[in-house]
Amino acid sequence: MASPLETEIARRRTFAIISHPDAGKTTLTEKLLLYGGAIHLAGSVKARRAKRYATSDWMAIEKERGISVTSSVLQFVYRDHAINLLDTPGHQDFSEDTYRTLSAADSAVMLIDAAKGVEPQTIKLFKVCRLRGIPIFTFANKLDRYGRTPLELMDELEKVLGIRAYPMNWPIGSGPEFRGVYDRKTKAVHAFTAEGRHGEAEVTERVVPLDSPQIIEVLSDTELERLKEEIELLDIGGDDFSLDKVRDGQLSPMFFGSAMTNFGVRPFLDEFLHLAPPPAGRQSSVGFVEPTREAFTGFVFKIQANMDPAHRDRVAFLRVVSGRYVKGMTAHHVRLGKDVRLAKPTQFMASERTAIEDAWPGDVIGLFDPGLFRIGDTLVDGPAFDFECVPRFSPEHFAIVRTKDPLKRKQMEKGLEQLAEEGTIQIFQQMQMGMKDPIVGVVGQLQFEVLQYRIEHEYGANILVDKLGYSHARWVVGKGFEPKTFDWEGNRQTVQDRDGLPLVLFRDEWAMQHALEKHPDLTFQAHAPQLKASSVIIGPS
Repeated sequence: MASPLETEIARRRTFAIISHPDAGKTTLTEKLLLYGGAIHLAGSVKARRAKRYATSDWMAIEKERGISVTSSVLQFVYRDHAINLLDTPGHQDFSEDTYRTLSAADSAVMLIDAAKGVEPQTIKLFKVCRLRGIPIFTFANKLDRYGRTPLELMDELEKVLGIRAYPMNWPIGSGPEFRGVYDRKTKAVHAFTAEGRHGEAEVTERVVPLDSPQIIEVLSDTELERLKEEIELLDIGGDDFSLDKVRDGQLSPMFFGSAMTNFGVRPFLDEFLHLAPPPAGRQSSVGFVEPTREAFTGFVFKIQANMDPAHRDRVAFLRVVSGRYVKGMTAHHVRLGKDVRLAKPTQFMASERTAIEDAWPGDVIGLFDPGLFRIGDTLVDGPAFDFECVPRFSPEHFAIVRTKDPLKRKQMEKGLEQLAEEGTIQIFQQMQMGMKDPIVGVVGQLQFEVLQYRIEHEYGANILVDKLGYSHARWVVGKGFEPKTFDWEGNRQTVQDRDGLPLVLFRDEWAMQHALEKHPDLTFQAHAPQLKASSVIIGPS
């Protein structure tokens, strides 16, 4: 008989949705919530007629711009499964947040626009998933528009991404003639009716076995004949399904549908929950930690300030790796080397929070953060060790940040400090005499816009962002390094990070190579010296 811990692990699914921008990721997320019973009407990303916004896009800037700029956690129960859905930004300028969120996921749903196929950001995120060894499920979206044929999409997955696809279902028609999907396992047709509600509510779905006399009531003779031909072709020439290959990342179960009209969403959700793996353990400094380990362990993969504008609080997102979390328990904070009380635990529906009493492996919980936590922190009940699973990035864009109103400098500094703790930006201090304005480093240019918007709207300070011509940041390790006297030739600048560690900003690859040749006794590395190299992902530079 399974223990309570084993039972709770088995019913959980923790997954992320990844895609290129505009593939429909936030829309699909919204529809999964709709079918999971978490919401009653689905909002569009840009809030058309109903003036509703997508649940996962909770920031004001997301509602205004119609893009996701931060990952959000959405938790609900569906058919006795406790689901932790991690919605991530699609825009490449926010990929750092996406990569960190993937460290908390056990599987990923790769969303593809049926007309555009595999796009650049999809390729990058796919590689991260494969590097992490997590199963990848594919959802070909926007079948309500004319696009590439299903076979073309499958062929592209193999040629571009190097992974074979197994169609779990097959679309019937495309564009305005998209009627539904055929389920290959049950050999039944799922025929849908849109009813003109723009996908706000669940669609009417009729399930008819392909060999049933009633099939002529949902498909025309032409549609039926074509479907049978395509199924026969798949059965003869396609791969055999193997759950082991799916779990090993060699085979991607593929689904077809339209998140906008809801066609194919429920069949996808049902089968995905059946195939997706339960929560897995994580690698640590003392070996692999299994989820069935009785002692509680977890790691912080995200920090978010001002989720509740009325209280200006901060929340640390913690992925439970093993054991059971109980409200108010004490755990050892490994980085700080002391025990801390984990109070006020919450679960999420984007910015909405619900108090909870306990949590199990795979769950993502929010902890009230009075300034104790950083991204990557490990919490354990028992002997100390570190999880090695949260990536950190070297910034590639830099700017000096100034406040327009000197009287608002404290508000600006508080905002910068909190956004740095979120991992949204990195702050560096200039080391030249009289230079007090901080330098901010980001991975993507669009993050500067988000920075300006949030400092103004969340902290009440208007700022100027003067961009600098640097593209590489390297921490310096070695004896005899004197930051204040290190030669500065106009193409590099010495600064220090928030922990007082020196680093050099370089204008380009040539400038960095020149420094390496001129100072062979020094090491220039893309991560802070106190961080493990195994926990770092270095950017394209």
